[in-house]
Amino acid sequence: MSFIDVLVAVRREDASRYYKNMAAYPELRVQIVSSTADAAAVLADQNKHVDILVIDNQLGGVFGFINELRLTYPRLLIVLVDEAADFALPGEADEISTDPFTNDDILRRITRLMSDRKLETLRADSLPAVREFAKRLRQAVGESGKHEAAVAACMDLGYQYVAFYRLEDTDPTRLTLRAQRGPAALQAAAPRQAAPDDLITWVAQNGQSRIASPTDESNQPTLKLIQDGKVGAAACVPVVFSGNRYGALLACRDQTGSITQENVFMLELVSAQLAAAISKEIIG
Repeated sequence: MSFIDVLVAVRREDASRYYKNMAAYPELRVQIVSSTADAAAVLADQNKHVDILVIDNQLGGVFGFINELRLTYPRLLIVLVDEAADFALPGEADEISTDPFTNDDILRRITRLMSDRKLETLRADSLPAVREFAKRLRQAVGESGKHEAAVAACMDLGYQYVAFYRLEDTDPTRLTLRAQRGPAALQAAAPRQAAPDDLITWVAQNGQSRIASPTDESNQPTLKLIQDGKVGAAACVPVVFSGNRYGALLACRDQTGSITQENVFMLELVSAQLAAAISKEIIG
C-alpha cells in the first residue's frame, strides 16, 4: 500500500473527532497538532515527511499562516477546513472542505490532490526542456556525468548557481558536493559537505522542496549565501526515485523573491529524471 502522510492542524477539542474519522482511511498516516506553531515545527522537522497539510480555519490566523507556508514550502499540498461556511474560497490553499467527514469529503480531496500532482508530473515530462534533459542524461557517461548534466540543465533554467549534493550515508546523514556550476566565488563559498542542520540535509531527509530567502534566520551554510548577499534566493529539491533518496539539488538566483512555485516544479522534474537515471546506473 502506498501511504499518504497527512499533517492535521485543528483545535485540541476537535482532535479526537479527527482521530476517529481519519483512522477509517488506512492509506493515510496522520499526525495531529493543535496550533499553527506546532504545525510549523513538524513541517520544519527534517525527520518528518508531510505530503498534505489539513488545517482548520478555527485555529485563527490561518490564511496568513498559509501564505507564509507558500513562501517556504511552495509545493506543499494544503486543504483548508472551514465548517462554519456554507461556501468558501480556498485562498492560497489547494482545496477547501466545509464538511470534511460527510461522504468521505476530506479523503476525496486528499486523493484528488495527490492524483493531480502525479498527473501534472506526467504531463510535464513532454515539455521540450524536460525532453532535452532526458536526452542529455542518456548521453552522459557514468553517475558523475549525470550529476553534471542535471546541474547544467538547471543552469539553463535561468539560475546563477546550481549544485548537486549526493547522499553518501543515512546514519548519520551525510551529503557531499558532487557537481556545481556558477561564479567562482560561489563555488568556493559553497559547503563541500552539508551540515546536519543545513537546508540541503533537511530536503534530502524530508523529501519536501524548500525555498529560502534573506528573511530566514539561521546560521546554516546554505542560508549564509543569501544572508551575506552572495545570492538573493535559493531553492532546494530532493532527488528521489521509488522511495530511494539520492541527494538534493540546490539552485540560486540573484534577485530576492525570484523563485516561484512553477520554478520549483521544473527543478523537481529535473531531479526526478536525475534520480531515475542514478537508480538505473546503480542497479544496472
